[in-house]
Amino acid sequence: MQRVLLIEDNDEIRENTAEILELANYKVDTAPNGKLGVEMALDCKPDLIICDVMMPVLDGYGVLHLLHKNETLRNIPFIFLTAKAERGDFRKGMEMGADDYITKPFSDIELLTAIESRLKKSALLQKNLDAATSQQLPEEAGNLKALQELVENSAVNLYKKKQLIYAEGNHPLRLFYIQKGKVKTYKTNDDGKELTVGLFGEGDYVGYTAILEGTVYKETTEAIEDTKLAIIAKEDFEKLLRTNKEVAQQFIQLLAQSVTERERQLVGIAYNSLRKRVAEALVLLQKKYTKDDEGKFSIHISREDLAHIAGTATESIIRTLSDFKSEKLIDIKEGSIIILDEKRLGALLN
Repeated sequence: MQRVLLIEDNDEIRENTAEILELANYKVDTAPNGKLGVEMALDCKPDLIICDVMMPVLDGYGVLHLLHKNETLRNIPFIFLTAKAERGDFRKGMEMGADDYITKPFSDIELLTAIESRLKKSALLQKNLDAATSQQLPEEAGNLKALQELVENSAVNLYKKKQLIYAEGNHPLRLFYIQKGKVKTYKTNDDGKELTVGLFGEGDYVGYTAILEGTVYKETTEAIEDTKLAIIAKEDFEKLLRTNKEVAQQFIQLLAQSVTERERQLVGIAYNSLRKRVAEALVLLQKKYTKDDEGKFSIHISREDLAHIAGTATESIIRTLSDFKSEKLIDIKEGSIIILDEKRLGALLN
């Protein structure tokens, strides 16, 4: 069953439209404003989105803008639903990337025809993309092997826990590949307060953003634990980018993912509750790093470092972790945080 997300602030229109879609055998999720609509899109990953233009909190244009910034949502078919029929509104919506525009009042047939047309087009595009990707895989695998060879032929440095790898404001001279260990990137304000903006582990690259931008480092990078890094000269990396399209595309994707993660983090800090931010920090650590031999996630991280990830005070982290422990969401042994109930902890994010 295909899933449709309907974002509409008018209760009557939202309920009636949802009923029509359910009768047409679509699974329907609804949101009364744009902000909730974006959150639901992230949560349920619909096959198609229908969105009103004029709404409180966040209008339809804002919704479309945020969706297009998210790599997992940007290709979802998007239909504007509005009472406005002026040419300028149509043009603005289409220029921003909307797939269709339905004006109120509309008939059941008009609505369902537009949805079916967009879903068929999306399915056809995905089929063609999958076919093209499958044909390119052998060639791309060979081209990406050049990057692997560059890593294997590079010098290796060992960094102790808390040792700086590079500092904000310095010019980049090399690319780093994590062979073993864990690394964080962070920014510091004028008062010396830190905010962790990136977590990296085995198999990740760090330091490429400044090289791609041709600027200085915008953050400081530090080893969370004893770490082994392959050191790739900037000149060798830039030469590979110029001569190997697949490697260049890989790092462009990494850069886009980094921007998306930063935006999500900023939205979370601005709008999420303390419990939700701490839960999100733990879930992020769980996704980035491995589980122990018993299948439970465990990480030894200072409360100060965890506070820097969640964007809050150390005292608040300690208090919230104590609450989570009493609720049997986590356990704490010898400073290590052990997630006991992944499902309940993840539910705090919704």
